[in-house]
Amino acid sequence: MLELKDIVAAQKRISPYINETPILASKLLNSWLGHEVFFKCENFQKIGAFKARGALNTVSWLLETGQKPAKIVANSSGNHAQAVAFAGQQFGIPVTIFMPDYSSKVKIQATKGYGAEVVLSKTRDITDSLVREAAKENGVYWIPPFNHEQVICGQGTATLEALNAIENIDAVFTPCGGGGLTSGSLVATKGISPKIKMFGVEPLQANDAAQSLRTGVIQSLKGIPKTLADGAMTMAIGDITFEYLKRLDGFFEVDEEEIVYWTQWLTHLLKIRLEPTCAMTMGGVMQWLKTQETKQRVVVIITGGNVDQPTTQKIWDKDCLTTLPVL
Repeated sequence: MLELKDIVAAQKRISPYINETPILASKLLNSWLGHEVFFKCENFQKIGAFKARGALNTVSWLLETGQKPAKIVANSSGNHAQAVAFAGQQFGIPVTIFMPDYSSKVKIQATKGYGAEVVLSKTRDITDSLVREAAKENGVYWIPPFNHEQVICGQGTATLEALNAIENIDAVFTPCGGGGLTSGSLVATKGISPKIKMFGVEPLQANDAAQSLRTGVIQSLKGIPKTLADGAMTMAIGDITFEYLKRLDGFFEVDEEEIVYWTQWLTHLLKIRLEPTCAMTMGGVMQWLKTQETKQRVVVIITGGNVDQPTTQKIWDKDCLTTLPVL
């Protein structure tokens, strides 16, 4: 299993290429909740999402270990696609990204903008099949979106930064898609202090990780999940990430109504643009805080800010700001 030293090594590799993102808090929200919540804002990261960390670490690690590929391929519905394209651009390595055609148009265009060739297909299964075939070619290296140790190490650096910046944290919460960020955050959190609790949060409509944890066997979704949290639309977690998710202190599922509610409220309170996937995490925070009898200090990872116009319309179709977020 990965250790804190692996996350620290990743931080050293990627520090020349990333932003050390800000940590924000809302005094108003904290007064309503009676707890302190700190938001690590990876929407201010390169490519607008934490995924830059995992991609940059993996490519840097390949170069460090003498494995520079002739070409990189990846499969993604969004932010990982941009991240790998960006990482390839930084190191002058050609990149081809395989994406389902229902991916965010903003993320597709941004991926092309970073110089990658983009291949679209009708379903995630076809996308995954195409990348596997492409990875068989000589000199080609496949960087998966989450099920890779160096990707996990890179993603964990966001939590490492946050916990090095804020003292006396009681719990860390991350959204969970394939589990790369949650796994890396677990390693960083428990490496810094086993007393800090680590939680994952997932959309109820795309709850393959929760199902897997309940059954003890990796479960796969039967169709494209209908959730606004497009960053957590993975069909199944990986065999590597599953082993880390089993060690979490808890896991929460959040319905679509609550995802919309917290996307509106965090946009309003923090004055930032953020994706529904990370706003969703506050639903899990609220479920946990309702069980706590003493004041808690919590870190939430805001994973990205790449939201397209159709999603924005859905988020703001109904006004949720008339109902205060109180426990």
